[in-house]
Amino acid sequence: MTDQDKALDYLRSHHAVYIDELTEFLSLPSISALTEHKEAVQAAALWLQQRLAQAGIPVSRIDHTAGHPVVYAETVQDPAKPTVLVYGHYDVQPVDPLDQWTHPPFSPTVVDNVLYARGSSDDKGQVYMQVVAAESWIKTGELPVNLKFLFEGEEEIGSIHLDEYIRTHQEQLQADVAVISDTPMFAQDVPAVCYGLRGLAAMEIHVEGPRQDLHSGVFGGAVENPAHALAKIIASLHDAQGRVTVPGFYDGVSPLTGQERRNFAALPFDEADFLHSTGSPELYGEAGFTTLERIWARPTLEVNGMWSGFIGEGRKTIIPQSAHAKLSCRLVPHQDPAAIADQVAAFIESQCPPTVRLRIERGEGAPGSITPLDHPATQAAVRAIRDIYHREAAYIRMGGSIPVVVTFETVLHMPTVLLGFALPDENFHAPNEHFHLENFYKGAETVATLWNYLGTPATS
Repeated sequence: MTDQDKALDYLRSHHAVYIDELTEFLSLPSISALTEHKEAVQAAALWLQQRLAQAGIPVSRIDHTAGHPVVYAETVQDPAKPTVLVYGHYDVQPVDPLDQWTHPPFSPTVVDNVLYARGSSDDKGQVYMQVVAAESWIKTGELPVNLKFLFEGEEEIGSIHLDEYIRTHQEQLQADVAVISDTPMFAQDVPAVCYGLRGLAAMEIHVEGPRQDLHSGVFGGAVENPAHALAKIIASLHDAQGRVTVPGFYDGVSPLTGQERRNFAALPFDEADFLHSTGSPELYGEAGFTTLERIWARPTLEVNGMWSGFIGEGRKTIIPQSAHAKLSCRLVPHQDPAAIADQVAAFIESQCPPTVRLRIERGEGAPGSITPLDHPATQAAVRAIRDIYHREAAYIRMGGSIPVVVTFETVLHMPTVLLGFALPDENFHAPNEHFHLENFYKGAETVATLWNYLGTPATS
């Protein structure tokens, strides 16, 4: 029996123990957004630190920040072995609306091999999965890699203090590759390696006209209406084919390769089901691209909110003093968020008529990221999925952002493998969040197998 077989046997013989322990972990209401749950967040950090120590990891501690603590751990560091940094978060989302939960969110309940609880799939269940995967090697032999664990308690509130922690602990966190299990599979029985994320650039625009609201009967037709001016500006941002009209917006966009387009096309994606899930009458988007290509690998410019004038019950016939909009761009790798914000702002200024005043406030920004498909760590994950699921991994991107991936890339200079085992419909951030236990078990086995392939690339 190989060392990997011993680790997998260990995992398979401890399912009942894992459910008991995960239930205990999930029972802690570690809602980082709510001050009244501060002690519960700290209790979850302590639980995780002690569980890492119980797994046989010699260094495990709680590092305090100006907010919620970071849990850090590491195995014995052997310079002959590659080093892997495992990231995750132990904080969870609020549970509102509570009356829509079938089972109490912090009373974990298993129904038909599905575990219902807040944090079950995002991300406590997947964090715990990483811990037991490491334990399986430690308890049965010797880990083929060095492991470092970085688990934060503020991911659900924007990782407020994580960048500072990483920048001040760069030497401690050095590794060859990062692994994150906080992403979904593509679908049930379709395990996936996510190799690309979109970035973000945000801003608010404020269009101001008269010094106060004006009577539309007295001034209508003589004074520019800021709401009309804003609407024209917004309408100018896209052409009839859904393409962003901002000059230079697409300059940094790398085209999808033929292989990537074939990979996306081979996925079991049902466009009718996707449309139905949105509730929209028809799909829309940039011409020349499929739906998956648009949401994973093309940049966008969206209006997130607009407001102006009187919106209460009844009628108030005014020309509003001002109009406002929140905008965000989802950016693909190689687009510079600051440059895109400059381009969008300049274009908006060019579209603003002289009859109103314009003010633009810049918001947050982060670049997209991509790990090459042929990177050894990516291929190690693909092999691990093949071993455990007995099928080929799907190569996917995600339309959203995981800012810590960019920090790992720019500060620690390491690539990231996104290897998650939740399902897209498991209600993370919503009532009745759940995690299919089959994917928890297989996920732990896949991660344990990944360590072996990363540690022995010559025989992989």
